[in-house]
Amino acid sequence: MIAPHGGRLIERIADRKEKEELVSLLGKYPEIEISRELAFEVENIAIGLFSPLEGFLGKEDFHSVLKRGRLASDIPWTIPIVLDVDKEKAQEIGEGLFLLYEGKPIAWMEVQEKFTYDKDEMAYSVYGTLSEEHPGVVKVKSMKDILVGGKITLLNHVSSPFPKYKLTPKETRVLFETKGWRRVVGFQTRNVPHLGHEYIQKTALTFVDGLFINPVIGKKKKGDFKDEVIIKAYEALFKYYYLPETATMAILQMEMRYAGPREAIHHAIIRKNYGCTHFIVGRDHAGVGNFYSPYAAQEIFDDYPDLGIIPLFFRSFFYCKKCGGVVNEKVCPHEEEHRISFSGTKIRALLMEGKIPPAELMRPEVAKVITEFNNPFV
Repeated sequence: MIAPHGGRLIERIADRKEKEELVSLLGKYPEIEISRELAFEVENIAIGLFSPLEGFLGKEDFHSVLKRGRLASDIPWTIPIVLDVDKEKAQEIGEGLFLLYEGKPIAWMEVQEKFTYDKDEMAYSVYGTLSEEHPGVVKVKSMKDILVGGKITLLNHVSSPFPKYKLTPKETRVLFETKGWRRVVGFQTRNVPHLGHEYIQKTALTFVDGLFINPVIGKKKKGDFKDEVIIKAYEALFKYYYLPETATMAILQMEMRYAGPREAIHHAIIRKNYGCTHFIVGRDHAGVGNFYSPYAAQEIFDDYPDLGIIPLFFRSFFYCKKCGGVVNEKVCPHEEEHRISFSGTKIRALLMEGKIPPAELMRPEVAKVITEFNNPFV
């Protein structure tokens, strides 16, 4: 089994006794109500998905991640995982605080430091732009002025609308071992599956023992497919077109950042912690609009030879009427007129009109499930 990122799978979950002791301190320390997305971050730290992180980044690690895409220890890490608070709340915070979600304590935080930061520097380092057309830039500019660093201890898990698909890295590692998978390829998705996705997944699967499909559940941008639609669509694909012996699925509760190349590395690290040995990186991975060149998210892996997970790069696929199947420009000699692209925009437009996409684009069983929703989009 592949080692977790940094060599050790982090687990910062309070046992019964520790939870009782910490909960008894409620009212004696400052409390902060956090968003659903930040609650996901807290839980992902605690269950080891963000190994080797044990909490929110301190100043040295924060600046190292922005400048070098690495922690101060030189371990690859490209996305700053931070807790922001306003100046008034920062003055109240001493050695510890409670993080609340929906009014209930989700975690205890041992505060190690508080520091100011440059929002423009953070936005540009992570997203490569300061344009407010980028949703990530807008989010950074709306953040509060002080960052708080320190280790967290999880007190309560975040509930999920899909509990049977919510697995921790410890659980996926046991699952992969039980299935006898030594080599596992991870597939990140925030979309319903079209035939191009299926082709990439099955092509990658031919080189390994198992396929781990890992849809992102959480805040997305307008026009993305709703979480429940993605899950139902993949359930249909699994029912009719995958073998349970070689493919499985679990959700990743996390907000999409649309950070392109940097987020591709982040996604690879997460799948490494799940136990994947390989990770699929397609065209414009985690991109938005035209902010990143089509294969920038593949090229960045050259900067991380020590990442510890093998990226599998795929170019754009399309359906060629002359070839009679799914191909790409490296293998298809035919003209553009014979090609049907797997355009997300085209598929969305058809679905918005209540039309079933043609079988060359999407499995009919998958399309049928999607059209059963009155509005499948965010």
